[in-house]
Amino acid sequence: MINIKNTAILLGIVAVTPALQGCPAVLVAGVGTAAVVADDRRTTGVFVEDQNIELKVAHEISKKYGKTNGVDVRGTSYNRFVLLNGEVPNGDIRSDIEALASGVENVRNVQNEIQVGPPTTTQQKAADSATTSKVKTGLLKAKNVQANHVKVLTRDNVVYLMGLVSAQEADIATEVARTTGGVEKVVRVFEIQQP
Repeated sequence: MINIKNTAILLGIVAVTPALQGCPAVLVAGVGTAAVVADDRRTTGVFVEDQNIELKVAHEISKKYGKTNGVDVRGTSYNRFVLLNGEVPNGDIRSDIEALASGVENVRNVQNEIQVGPPTTTQQKAADSATTSKVKTGLLKAKNVQANHVKVLTRDNVVYLMGLVSAQEADIATEVARTTGGVEKVVRVFEIQQP
């Protein structure tokens, strides 16, 4: 006997497949994003808004500073709280970028960790990427904290931790990052949830 429900789903997939031919990333990204959102403590709307905020902050910085030498800044949003990190040539640009990020719609707060100095080298960025991977691996092994509840970024051997976590989870994640090789400093940008 033919299952009508499964046949309808299969026909729907067959009908959509030609339209997505050559776009496996769309299917994979859609499944991956759905899995991340399903286990995220943010609402789906806030999750999407964080992505939009990051794009808007990047756009505002690019619009004003474009290819300006020495401006290498990233804005990361978590629960509409923006962390700015990177390097700029002077304090005026540092302050201006904070104002640009603060002016983006739906941003609740900005933590400015931008350093005045030369941009991070490609070699340092590769080392930072490796450090981020090591911290994430440490979080996967840690007890009493879920790695996907903590966003990890590394810039110039400084690890930044973001997320909606309990005080215990924040302490565990901080200890994991602090004891990871190559980490010189840990900056907590957590929002602590009360039990």
